[in-house]
Amino acid sequence: MKILRGTLFGGIAYFLIGWLVYGVLLYNVFSPMTNTCANRPEGDMIWWAIIMSNLLIALFLTLFLKWSGARGIVDGLKTGALFGALFTATIDLSHYSMTTMYNSLLPVVLETVVSAAVLAIVGLIIVLTWGRPEKA
Repeated sequence: MKILRGTLFGGIAYFLIGWLVYGVLLYNVFSPMTNTCANRPEGDMIWWAIIMSNLLIALFLTLFLKWSGARGIVDGLKTGALFGALFTATIDLSHYSMTTMYNSLLPVVLETVVSAAVLAIVGLIIVLTWGRPEKA
């Protein structure tokens, strides 16, 4: 049940926080540093794929938290931040090496830091949905 709750609430949180951070607050920061020519117009986005993407990263983080033995708020924050930084650095460095998506390493570094913060909050939310830790 923890995995299901973590995936559902984590996916919703990741979508909302991601929209706020990337789509509103930092949109004008990242836009000049990235090649957006391959982006779909907002009206042409494929929503089922966005939803699945958010649920899958939440499932991945939920499993990561469970397997790491996360039990409290600090564990959720630390593990979420580590997960976010490693996951994003992997994807962004791959894109930087093989595409023209990023104009320099600066957006890779910025996105890694921002993603660590976003997924730290999502990790916190996932752990909070688990309720009180079970006694051994």
